[in-house]
Order: sequence, then structure tokens, then C-alpha cells
Amino acid sequence: MAGACLSPALPGPLRQVYKYVVTKFIFVTGGVASALGKGITAASIGRLLKARGLAVTLLKFDPYVNVDAGTMNPHQHGEVFVTDDGGETDMDLGHYERFIDENLSKANNTTTGKIYQAVITRERRGDYLGGTVQVIPHVTNEIKDEIRRLGTAAGADVVIVEVGGTVGDIEGLPFLEAIRQFKHTAGEGNVCYVHVSLIPYMPQSGELKTKPTQHSVNALRGIGIQPDVLVCRTERPLPGGVKEKLALFTDVPAARIIQALDAANIYEVPLMLEQEGLGEAIVQRLALSVPSPDLAEWREIVMRLQTPAATVRIALVGKYVGVADTYVSIVEALRHGGIAHRAGLQVVKVDSEELERLTQEEVDAHLSGFDGIAVCPGFGARGVEGKVKAIRFAREGRVPFLGICYGMQWAVVEFARHVCGLAGANTTEVDPQTPHPVIALLPEQHGVTEKGGTMRLGLYPCRLTPGSLAAEAYGASEVAERHRHRYELNNAYLHALTAAGLRVTGLYPEKSLAEIIELPDHPWFVGTQFHAEYRSRPTRPHPLYAAFVGAALRRAGRESWREAPTLG
Repeated sequence: MAGACLSPALPGPLRQVYKYVVTKFIFVTGGVASALGKGITAASIGRLLKARGLAVTLLKFDPYVNVDAGTMNPHQHGEVFVTDDGGETDMDLGHYERFIDENLSKANNTTTGKIYQAVITRERRGDYLGGTVQVIPHVTNEIKDEIRRLGTAAGADVVIVEVGGTVGDIEGLPFLEAIRQFKHTAGEGNVCYVHVSLIPYMPQSGELKTKPTQHSVNALRGIGIQPDVLVCRTERPLPGGVKEKLALFTDVPAARIIQALDAANIYEVPLMLEQEGLGEAIVQRLALSVPSPDLAEWREIVMRLQTPAATVRIALVGKYVGVADTYVSIVEALRHGGIAHRAGLQVVKVDSEELERLTQEEVDAHLSGFDGIAVCPGFGARGVEGKVKAIRFAREGRVPFLGICYGMQWAVVEFARHVCGLAGANTTEVDPQTPHPVIALLPEQHGVTEKGGTMRLGLYPCRLTPGSLAAEAYGASEVAERHRHRYELNNAYLHALTAAGLRVTGLYPEKSLAEIIELPDHPWFVGTQFHAEYRSRPTRPHPLYAAFVGAALRRAGRESWREAPTLG
């Protein structure tokens, strides 16, 4: 294995000791502004409770009317995260999986569209016995049923539910009403409401202002929800007087008003919130009898991020570079690869559309200062020739290369054009009339017209070639990875490609589809049809990302830190 894995924080038997007969529920809401970090807060709560020996699962409610996130533009909503069972979900599920180190499913993400689809299906089937179908009780009952179903299926001690959006958004009202009602059936002692809000700093007066949070809590109380805990996002430490003022106006005890300062990286957040007392506040509110948290493993992760032994520069080439969240799982998987080697990463996003406007020589000069090149997934024609130029630079310049999904497909196109001499080689996704369709539509995709949920999605097996870079990284002969694509390497061109030196080192056995490609005469050149980043965790860095970072370290001439100390 290229990257050493960290041991679990708590063994299974210890978790069973603290198994609760009655499931507890934590509802996380947000106020004042979006993008405050509700998802990271919910994920951090999950980590803190799991560190106390509890079985935890998380559920994200998204108020948009889309049935799932699969058809949404990354510029609007960030990346789409894919689960083992093929769910196309909100990116927060990626944070949940990375923080609690467990595989979630499409059941862990529910949208307004999904709820209304279920209600309308019931109505058409006659389940409501001719009654007038209304938001209350029918829609809110469906929302509450989603919470109960997930808790039962997961066998969780605690279910953490994040309600997307901001208090006051009209589309979020049914979800807030449902979680208000939920306490009446679950019981007062089994429900905890956590509200994440903003305490802005006004530089003109040099003051932290509590008024926005006061109004946000008033709006929540107007719906009938009294927060039990306030998590206050702030760029400056909260003085005691500010907490007392908030306690007076919100009826939240000062001990349960938690300061949440900006962090250097997201993995510091659970430790910061634990230090501020969030874990203990929730334990007390829910009357949980649990041991002190074992966060040694998490502290080790943060220490490696804070004190790297070396640093490498990685170019992340893609077309969705204007929004921070579009490639978040890839960036985090790269960071995990750095954790495995105790290396820091400077990840620079490079706009493939900008590269299209440059000559190959200019692209080479532009990318020459990087220790590794990662080419991102995507769809459509925009920016693809810039990806080709970046891939050619990595191949000819012998720079470590990782192509992810669409990035792997364009690595095949680049090789076909410039090594095999197949002029005009392309993918039929971009050029249906290409003379050399080295990438073509999957057979089962012919005739598919609907866009939502119709790609090759979820977990599929991959058989590895012994002696390959992939087999060496995984330390296994067969693995399983998550997919999200419609097109695949065209096996009609496999002989021409392999005769010129390209190797297919990972194969989907059932249909002989190429899953991994490599160039054996290159220091480290790997393309994957799957999205390895979706299964990477800070506690278990993905082997391919760890190997890629290791190759970048070798190119940079820096010492690779391979052995992880055993954690108690």
C-alpha cells in the first residue's frame, strides 16, 4: 500500500456497550446566511459522538424541488457526491462519510422533490383514502417517516439531521415544521436542536454584532423551535459578554453557546468544537451516558496536516474552477494522500478553457512548476482541448498524472491522437461523427433519453492486473469503486491502443470494460474510469491518491513519509 491507514478510533465491541434502546435525534439548522458550515458542523457532531462510542448516521434535507442532485450544475450547487448504491447526492454527504468514516446511501439525502414524488405516488395509488392531500399532515408526515426509516435501517444510537438552506427560506418551511412536530412523538429528552448562525464583525466600530443571530433565533422560535445549542460562526473570539447577551435574548444557556472560529482546514473543526464544549452540551441535553471522547486518531490527522514534512504542488485541471466546492472530494482525497505521507499539498485549480487558448509550448511552460497533474471529471465539450494539452504535457514531460473519469477518457483520446496517430480521435460525447470514436456510449445507454439517475452509477467491481501501479497501490487483486458516467473506452480500439504502449490494468469483469489505464514507460501515469475520491477518508486515505502524492513527492525530490505510527 502506498499510504498507511490509520486505525479506527473505537473498536466495534466498545460501540455495542453504549448501544441505546431509544434512538436520539439531533436537528441542525442554519440562520442569517448560507454557506456557514452547517454540513461541517453536522459532520463534526457525528465525529464527536462516534468518538464517544455511539453508532451515528446523518441525513441531509435539501429543500430544492429536484428529486436528487444529479442534474444540477456544479457552479450552482457544488459537486455531486455518489454513494455505493448509486445515489447522486448533495456534497455534504461526502463530508459526512469522511468525518464518521462510514458508507452512506441515497437514503441519507432527501429533497423536496423526493418527498412530493412520494406523496403524489401515494395519492395516485389511493393510500390517502380520498382525503384532501395537504402539506400538513401529509408532506410533514412523509418527512418524519424519512427520519424514522433511516434511524431504523442504520441501527443508529443517534441520527443527525441537517436541514439545508436558511431559516426564513419559504421552501424550507415544511422541513422545519416536520422537525418541530418530531419532538412530540420522539420525546422531549430524545431531541436536540442545534442552530448554526453568524456573528459578524463590524470593523468600523470594532464590534461583534449579535442582532442577526437574535433575529434568526426569533424566526426559528416563531415556527415553534427553541434551539438547545447555538453554534456561532465568527472570525473573532466571542467575549463572555457576547455569550451572556445571546443567552438573554435567545433563551439558550451561555454554556451551550458555542464559538466556532474559522479553521485552517475542516479537520480541525471537530477538535475546536469539542474544546468549546459542543460535545458535552449535546451529551447533557440528551442525557447520554458515554465515556470521554477518544480523539487521538483525529488529533494525529490534524497534526500531520499542520506540520507536514514536505510540500508538493498539484495542478487540478478542470472547467468548473470558479466555485470552491466543485471538486471538493478530489481536493480532500489529495489532502488525504498528503496525510498518508505527512506531506502538505498546494492544490492549484487550472482552468482548462484558459489552456485551450494557449499553444502546447505555452501550456508546458504554464504547468512546468507542478509536481503532479490531476485532470478532473466533467461533461460536454467546453474546455476539453485544454485538458488534452495538459495530459500531453504530463505524458511527454513524465510528470505524475491522475485522470479521473472524464480525465481518464481524454487521456485515451490524447494517446490515440499523438501516439497511435489516429487523427481526429475523440469521444462521441463531443463529436458523434469522429472518425475514431475511442470513447463511446455504453451499450446500455443507447435509447436512454432521461438525464436524472440514468448513468452508470454506484459501486462496481474492478479486477486489477498483477504488477501494475494500481495493483501495487491497492495491495489487492480486485477492488470496488463508485462510478458516474455514460461513456467508456471503446474496446474496438483496444488492440491499437495497447499495441502502442497503453495498458488496461483494471477491468470490469462482467463486461470487460476498461476501468484503469496506465503507461508503463512513465514514472506514474494512471487514469480511472471510476471516482476513487468518493471512498477516500482522512482515516483511510485512498490508495491511488496516496500513490499519486507519493509519485509527486519523488518527482519533487522530497522524502516520502510512508509509515504511520500505531495509535492507541
